Amino acid sequence: MYRFLVYVIIGSSIGGVARYLSQEFVQKNFPSFIPLGTLSVNVIGSFIIGIIYALAARSRISAEVRILIATGFCGGFTTFSSFAFENVKLMQDGEFFNTALYVLLSLVIGFAAVYLGILFTKLIF
Repeated sequence: MYRFLVYVIIGSSIGGVARYLSQEFVQKNFPSFIPLGTLSVNVIGSFIIGIIYALAARSRISAEVRILIATGFCGGFTTFSSFAFENVKLMQDGEFFNTALYVLLSLVIGFAAVYLGILFTKLIF
């Protein structure tokens, strides 16, 4: 158990730094009307987690490597990769209604939570 936590800590640290550096690079070098830096790390993270889970399903990588990269690195790099993977898994299982519901709830509640957080900080601070 503790060994896996060390893998998550190491992967998350590296992923967080990679996210920051990647976002800064993209935003500086590719100006856009949308947050292209965030979009790019979300897409890259989704691609990486797809590779890792596909390899893990075929027993081509160890649980330690999966935890280090998928949970740790991708978790620090982006949480969108987990969201994307979970939705693909739901679709593969034929859970189309649940997929749509999960996406809708995530967007609506996520946006609402951000907005409420902003309102909260205005009231408190």
